[in-house]
Amino acid sequence: MKKFITLLCVFIFGFAAQAQEPKVKGKYDVTVSGNCELCKKRIEKAALAVPGVRSAEWHADDQMLHLLINEKKTDVKTVEAQVAKTGHDTKNVKATTADYDNLHGCCKYERVQ
Repeated sequence: MKKFITLLCVFIFGFAAQAQEPKVKGKYDVTVSGNCELCKKRIEKAALAVPGVRSAEWHADDQMLHLLINEKKTDVKTVEAQVAKTGHDTKNVKATTADYDNLHGCCKYERVQ
């Protein structure tokens, strides 16, 4: 009986340890062009709309979007593409001219061609 209880405890502990696997797999920093608080809200909202993004925080001072993502559900390129659709250029994905032109006047940053 003691062996059965010990084996049962080991079995349960094995499942519990496996269930504790962290869901957030990757931290990334992505350069995203923008100017103001409106940009911040738009960029973060676009990033958080991608399934698998756990956290998104953009800082105007260094133009960096700090991401925590579940790499099983998404990747950085997908997040960059979603942000670019809102009119903000990223390091790897540029917004279309039409999307950039839809930005509010204070949000129009100097584009690097």
